[in-house]
Amino acid sequence: MKTEEAMKLVEEGIAALNDALRGGHSETLTRFLETLARFPSYSFNNALLIAMQRPDATRVAGFHAWKKFGRAVKKGEHGIAIFAPMIGRRKDQDARDQSTSDEKSALFGFRIAYVFDVEQTAGDPLPDFAQVSGDATVWLPLLEDAVREAGVVLEYGPIGFPGAKGMSTPGAITISPSLTNTEKFAVLIHEFAHELLHQRTDRRSSTTKRTRETEAEAVAYTVCRAFGIDSTTHSSDYIQLYQGTEETLRESLAFVQQTATHIIQTVRSRCVTATEATTSALAA
Repeated sequence: MKTEEAMKLVEEGIAALNDALRGGHSETLTRFLETLARFPSYSFNNALLIAMQRPDATRVAGFHAWKKFGRAVKKGEHGIAIFAPMIGRRKDQDARDQSTSDEKSALFGFRIAYVFDVEQTAGDPLPDFAQVSGDATVWLPLLEDAVREAGVVLEYGPIGFPGAKGMSTPGAITISPSLTNTEKFAVLIHEFAHELLHQRTDRRSSTTKRTRETEAEAVAYTVCRAFGIDSTTHSSDYIQLYQGTEETLRESLAFVQQTATHIIQTVRSRCVTATEATTSALAA
């Protein structure tokens, strides 16, 4: 596949999502959010490429990466095309001393690379990677720490609005204490998404309330699925992300992906840090 063909596939994916939402069907977008949850380290375009070519993919890696795990790509399998950055070295001349130069890495384009899903390979069993437990009780304290570390005041208390489970104001989040841990986890992600997406950017003034709420719900759904948590956000009406053009949908989804990825990676990093600290303490 050529780069131009991959970009065309991305555009077709956006158009398909837009058409589905315009037609009143949000299942297509929900499936795409599932892909975002499985591959948070991939760019928006690459996640969309994976979803378009192999929507049931769960764990992907390149041909040589699989060999390091003792696995080989099965004969006849077709790779999943993604964009890979091309990094080169450039020389910057020092204006004060033309005789000196400093080589720096620079991104000068993208090429097509291929990855394969684990189901396309055979060989040694994979290492038992730390997997999510699906229990919000495990992840909620780590999420709370991440929120506070981001400079947000987090409190559990009365909301003041009938039926409201959480509330976000610039720099502060309040969550109802009567919720279950699963609900607290999902609602806190929703409100944290508002903080990151809308309180700290100019998107609050450039989007409608309906769009902002749907973006926050999409982030909550994606993050919950990444941690194996089945929250009520799966019933969200993502049709509301349809604003008439593919460009506005792309913009919303790109922000959703970036925000969900940030939260997922931040919480996971705290989990690794906590595990390492516990291991060190036991070994002392």
